Amino acid sequence: MEPAVDLRGAVALVGRFPALAGATLRVAPGEVVLVKGPNGAGKTTLLRACAGLVPVVDGTARVLGVDLTADRRAVRRRVGLLAHATGLYDDLTVEANVRFWARAADSRGVDVEAALDRLGLAGRLRTVPVGRLSAGQRRRTALAVLVARRPELWLLDEPHAGLDQAGRDLVDDLMSAAARAGATVLFASHELERAERAAHRQVTVAGGLVVADDGPADQAGPAGGTDPTGGTDDARPGGGADRREAPGVA
Repeated sequence: MEPAVDLRGAVALVGRFPALAGATLRVAPGEVVLVKGPNGAGKTTLLRACAGLVPVVDGTARVLGVDLTADRRAVRRRVGLLAHATGLYDDLTVEANVRFWARAADSRGVDVEAALDRLGLAGRLRTVPVGRLSAGQRRRTALAVLVARRPELWLLDEPHAGLDQAGRDLVDDLMSAAARAGATVLFASHELERAERAAHRQVTVAGGLVVADDGPADQAGPAGGTDPTGGTDDARPGGGADRREAPGVA
């Protein structure tokens, strides 16, 4: 089976700086892989490169079978990126944001109601403008966008940040559920004790290189989890139409 992520000596520039300096990483479909390392190691650039947002200027980079060096836009319809900034519109309600970004991604079979319910947003919060939400509620809204889209590859940058204990537990369950539904999850986190429990496998990034990899995932993986939307259909995500970096829309 073709890897979901296959980087070989990948170089990606941020300005003129090689934030990825020849990274090699192979991730199988259905894996949940923790990317760890110090600040400035290249973790965020690795995720953004896999999302097709940062050009790979040297080496080999294939994501979901797409050659990123030839056409990185082609992969954006099939991945979901949760970045530090949520990319949400402050003047739109929670529900309107989720619906807008789901439409912008041209996703098929989207169940916004299930996504809102899964993230604890189906009550009064659905009608609240995002600009009035707490940091944790904004994060839940961004996660609801990702859940509604059901991408083939989840790319999560510090997904537990800003969430309470219940929210952190929910993130772990969503990652496990996504993998059980056939998606691949690549996430960066500094909360290592929690993240290591959630991951099948760990890789360490330093100086723009993958300097350690604990090997293939245990096929059993972490326990627990159901389909994030409560359904069983395979993800059929679409591409974004907005210029901003959207939640779950690369």
